[in-house]
Amino acid sequence: MSSTTSTENNKSGLNRADFQKTIQDKSTDLYILRNKNGMEVAVTNYGCTILSIMVPDKNGEYANVVLGHDSIEHVIHSPEPFLNTTVGRYANRIAKGKFTLYGEEHTLTINNGPNSLHGGPTGFHTKVWDAVQPDESTIIFSYTSPDGEEGFPGNLEVEMVYRLEEEVNALVIEYKATTDKATVVNLTSHGFFNLHGIATPTPSIEDYVVTINADFYTPMDEVSIPTGEILKVAGTPMDFRTPHTVGERINDDFIQLKYGAGYDHCYVLNKTEAGELTLAATCVDKESKRRMEVYTTENGLQLYTSNWLNGFEGAHGATFPARSAICFEAQCFPDTPNKAHFPSAVLLPGDEYQQVTIYKFDVDESI
Repeated sequence: MSSTTSTENNKSGLNRADFQKTIQDKSTDLYILRNKNGMEVAVTNYGCTILSIMVPDKNGEYANVVLGHDSIEHVIHSPEPFLNTTVGRYANRIAKGKFTLYGEEHTLTINNGPNSLHGGPTGFHTKVWDAVQPDESTIIFSYTSPDGEEGFPGNLEVEMVYRLEEEVNALVIEYKATTDKATVVNLTSHGFFNLHGIATPTPSIEDYVVTINADFYTPMDEVSIPTGEILKVAGTPMDFRTPHTVGERINDDFIQLKYGAGYDHCYVLNKTEAGELTLAATCVDKESKRRMEVYTTENGLQLYTSNWLNGFEGAHGATFPARSAICFEAQCFPDTPNKAHFPSAVLLPGDEYQQVTIYKFDVDESI
């Protein structure tokens, strides 16, 4: 565990001592990333959780654009356990917590209705990762997930890098993983973004203008498991190929929106070839003019409009009601291990899982 960057006088107002704790003989800590433009990101190695992303608005004023916590105790006991954490081994849902791989059935912990969600209750979001900060703008996290953890096969070696670009305000997240036994891997960062900045209460994201580069999505059933269909977004409230505000159609009489109490769906990103890094989504806050662009190598992007947040308290007394955050989770499709026609999430010994996702921030005065 090492850090080369001072945590003092950070823009987020976070105190290092509030994040230092020993959990199962491993130490948690606070880390601050900075670039030369003044962008600042605060993280902890518990769940690789992002605590704050400080970026300027149209007037150059900085605010925290993720729903964060201000102590390790609040992170651990958050009413939203996946708030800005790394999620694994399998982001999103696996139906009934079961899948068969090469003739062997694997049983996972059920933690979301009848399904397994985000790797289970003791998934990657609850682990203390090893952390090394080689320079002011980079941190490297690593974790070894043992064979059988939460029911997943194989010892999985995972490395994650958070890196700030210097020329633009962008957080780059790079993932790598290897296994000694056939397994399934689907990692994501579950950032809860509010481009206005957190407040008491944090304002709604329903006026945000969103575009998503996807002609298709994966519809789900009443327990949020994909039906297996891949349907066109055209002619439905799911269509963000051109700019729409989040709230424009979120309450429409459309069964998919009723199932999710809003948007909570995986979009099939338009790709010329698998694994290419492309623009997946754009989101603009009309008031602050902050714009976020999401780039990823993944095939899927889960749009979630924080429909189930209940107003709990976060950093510095800020409160987080329903629809006060928007999530763009780059990932494989949900329940892929049980859908043979979905792009595979299988990782074999000798191969390497790789993913790159970028969250880029600037100002858009045109909205």
